[in-house]
Amino acid sequence: MALTSPRRSALSDQVIAQLRNQITSGEWPVGSRIPTEPELVEQLGVARNTVREAVRALAHNGLLDIRQGSGTYVIATSELAGVMHRRFAAADPRHVAELRSTLESSAARLAAVRRTERDLRQLDALMGRREEAWASGDAEAFVAADATLHLAVVAASHNDVLTGLYADLGDLLRDYLRGDVGPELRPENHMDHGRL
Repeated sequence: MALTSPRRSALSDQVIAQLRNQITSGEWPVGSRIPTEPELVEQLGVARNTVREAVRALAHNGLLDIRQGSGTYVIATSELAGVMHRRFAAADPRHVAELRSTLESSAARLAAVRRTERDLRQLDALMGRREEAWASGDAEAFVAADATLHLAVVAASHNDVLTGLYADLGDLLRDYLRGDVGPELRPENHMDHGRL
């Protein structure tokens, strides 16, 4: 007897779509714990098995991490980001820095030609936030502000593929920057981005 491809019920597909939307919209940010299975059953009004199937599917796709006894956590905002995080989490930090530099250099060249006045205003505002975060001494705020600025430079290239790829690498790049900056901001680590 020949095998046939199984069909997932439309209901579980709808639940997967709703949970994925919570993740991609930022309602459930990376690192956050999602509601428990019973809470999701109540909120969605579906059977426990449907919720379980949806959560497992998103875990298989790299968006969620199911931790026995602790809960289920968001680890990526897209399937590609999940794959990138799993694939390169243990990568040599120098290689991550080289990748970041390569992507950002190409994006900056494109942005220099394609950027709009709106892009320039946004970059200027984000540069100010980055400097404020540095001055505050809050390493995590600085990492977030720096990552947002760099993503905006890439977005100013107006190349959707490059921007999407860079965004999907975001968690990996932030992890690298966190390690590079350390828990305390030190003057010798400050890089002036004014030339941007």
